[in-house]
Amino acid sequence: MQLAHSATARELIAASGIAVSEARSLLAFVLDLTRESLIARPLRGIEDAAALRFRELCRRRGAGEPMAYLLGQREFFGRCFRVDRSVLIPRPETECLIDLALDLLAGLDRPSVVDLGTGSGCIGITLALERPDAAVWATDVSDPALELARANARELGAEVTFLNADWYAPAAGRFDLIVSNPPYIAGGDPHLIGLQDEPRQALTDDCDGLSCLRAIIGQASNHLTERGVLLVEHGYDQGAAVRDLMRQSGLRSIQTRTDLAGLERACLARR
Repeated sequence: MQLAHSATARELIAASGIAVSEARSLLAFVLDLTRESLIARPLRGIEDAAALRFRELCRRRGAGEPMAYLLGQREFFGRCFRVDRSVLIPRPETECLIDLALDLLAGLDRPSVVDLGTGSGCIGITLALERPDAAVWATDVSDPALELARANARELGAEVTFLNADWYAPAAGRFDLIVSNPPYIAGGDPHLIGLQDEPRQALTDDCDGLSCLRAIIGQASNHLTERGVLLVEHGYDQGAAVRDLMRQSGLRSIQTRTDLAGLERACLARR
């Protein structure tokens, strides 16, 4: 049986209505090919069923749906993580959190780590892979997010204990590192309009953007070891507020770190 070919790769990409680079990525995804192979063979005939699927993905992309959800994956710290609408798409600025965490763990032997609000698992899994001697836990209140995080851990070969928990509970014991990228966008922030495809509960507390940070920082001393450090990501304009929260909670050695754009992005403190 001969399969129908109504268009070439070049024709489909040209008529996609979206950026050429994005169209090429989507067509490569549909065909399970590399982008390079499409570039090498632009006159490749595309079966009608694949063309139909490609056009639908382009329509969704044109409507604003993130590429990461269309492709079902996003690279983070050099590894490919599955993503879907149950989790926040990993951001490049969060890779700075990994660099900071690894620096903090550098002098510790067999450290214990907990990642609060793990989502796709990108933070906890990355730390477990970069520090295979560490005991890593990760918590989230979303069952679909935990299911996805467990799948990512299996595929990447990471040893992480996942718990359905509202921040700390029921994570037992104390940790050498508590790390979190919690929802920190204020409920009225206009940036939320451009993020409507992502789970709202992973982006905002629908309040002042500090509710989750208050909960995490306020309980941190009860969950840190004597040598333990709390490390949180926050909004570009929340540095002063987060430092105040840490001081009010009795934490010490408070430091703010900037991201690659020079914006205040993370705050750390010791018990």
